[in-house]
Amino acid sequence: MLCFPRPLACHPFLLIGIVLISRIVPAQTPLPSMPPPASSTCENVPHSDRPHARITNGPMNAVVFLPDKERGYYRAARFDWSGIVACASLNGHTFFGEWFDRYDPMTNDAVTGPSEEFREPLGYDDAKPGEAFVKLGVGVLKRIDDQPYKIGTPFQILDHGKWTTKIRRNSITFRQELHSSLGYGYLYEKVLSLDEKTNVLHLTHILKNIGTRPLSTTVYAHDFYMLDNKITGPGMQVHLPFVPVPAKPYPETVRIEGTTIKWLAEMQPHQYASGEMKGYSDKVSDFDFTFEDTALGIGVEQTSDSPLAKVFFWSTPKTVCPEGFIGIHVMPGQTQEWKVNYRFFTK
Repeated sequence: MLCFPRPLACHPFLLIGIVLISRIVPAQTPLPSMPPPASSTCENVPHSDRPHARITNGPMNAVVFLPDKERGYYRAARFDWSGIVACASLNGHTFFGEWFDRYDPMTNDAVTGPSEEFREPLGYDDAKPGEAFVKLGVGVLKRIDDQPYKIGTPFQILDHGKWTTKIRRNSITFRQELHSSLGYGYLYEKVLSLDEKTNVLHLTHILKNIGTRPLSTTVYAHDFYMLDNKITGPGMQVHLPFVPVPAKPYPETVRIEGTTIKWLAEMQPHQYASGEMKGYSDKVSDFDFTFEDTALGIGVEQTSDSPLAKVFFWSTPKTVCPEGFIGIHVMPGQTQEWKVNYRFFTK
């Protein structure tokens, strides 16, 4: 079922009251400013006029935006258009939200929840400026110039492929079929489902190569965790099964103690802890990241059935993102399957 908001009724006395209050109360500009979290059942989700669906398993609720090249919440050229979770709630707590300051559906980073990206494009290096290349989960794009590929470039989408969705009570199945004259073609299916017995969100993927050229890239989920929309700070921790070795030092407010990343103070505006991390092995068990707020007693554990190809960590005052990359290598006629799981917990 697609969900759209009902129009709000306006009353003249209500409008007068709002104007008076705005004149009496001084403006508050906390740094950084945080939007209010959605309700415990994921009501009040921003931009719910965009095509979306609500799913539930009883204790858990989620709002998921749907691919739509005309009215979709996300229509840019970086992230996979499927499985963008606006809100997930459990026992009165929320885990995702809008971490950015300004929303524009054509902005490359205007995504929420466990947004996934197939990091390396296909055929970009072979294309000349003005020619086409492919981004899995997005479509056929147009190369702009002779510069190396950059994720923030606003590439024009020449062909979105064919998207279909099937919505059930506790799951959504997304399917994209893409053909191109470049030799790249694929059938991509992602099933986003809330487990019927546990507080787990499953992302199940199937990628079939129906073209004549290999599909070789990596994929990861940016996550964009926002625990009750709380500013990143003391009490928040990321637990890993290995001792992380960052490529560059983190700010003084972020400390690594053994296999745990901790925040000693609230992160300030324009302060980041980011960079690639080493220390992991090729064991599937190393893909096990837990982000929690010990003060709130809530968190999320992310696991996969695939080994890590790379690990990147990115954190701002508004969001925390431990990112595990999975290698994708699919020869013509072959299929690759992988799964990512999110276990949510509260007190």
